[in-house]
Amino acid sequence: MKFLKLEKKNNVSYVSFKRTKSLNALNSQTLKELIDLNKELESDSKTKVVVYRSEGKNFSAGADIKEKQKKISKLELWKSNLGKEAIESILKINQITIASLRGYCLGGGACIASACDFRVASETTLVGYPEIDLGMNLNWFGLPLLLRLIGPSKTKKMVISGVIEKANDLYKWGFIDELFKDEELDKKTIAFAKKYVSKPALPTQMIKRSVNALTYQADQAIMHMDYDQFLLAREFHKE
Repeated sequence: MKFLKLEKKNNVSYVSFKRTKSLNALNSQTLKELIDLNKELESDSKTKVVVYRSEGKNFSAGADIKEKQKKISKLELWKSNLGKEAIESILKINQITIASLRGYCLGGGACIASACDFRVASETTLVGYPEIDLGMNLNWFGLPLLLRLIGPSKTKKMVISGVIEKANDLYKWGFIDELFKDEELDKKTIAFAKKYVSKPALPTQMIKRSVNALTYQADQAIMHMDYDQFLLAREFHKE
């Protein structure tokens, strides 16, 4: 893999973003690597916990808007949504998933974090959805994921205002599960993962699957159109 690094230790798989010069922005190749890797991890019986983290000072600046886009037809564009596919590949993982956040966690990066079962973060973590200021609505299944974590009012505040929120507030709202000092994040993330590694895998994964089915069963009825809305909003913003 070019933009991801995988390390396995003590029944934990650590997936690290390593496009540090680009603030770990999610280009097409990164998303493809993430999708393929998640499919492999899903069937890895030795892995009990998957941790998504980053090299460098930032988790991810979100979708790589500087990436040069290939010229494709509108139909091809409509059929392609690697971001949502990447999020769904995280949701399909039966093992416990943890996002270890530091620095900027924006847009698609925040969607990845919200798709995980738990989020631990350093005190300087900043989370936001800047899509609104680019004339876009939020897709990648990000809206229901955020809504389930912090409720309707704060979801509207974050997504419509586009304001970047600080870690202390996000912890109070329930977006972040555990908050640590910057220098302790890596060590504390490992300790957090160990709690779930120690639990028997079969009932743990059964419980997770049931909770997710109960939580998100109705969301697909609306959110299958989120990419359609994204493309439409983008086109109107250009005019």
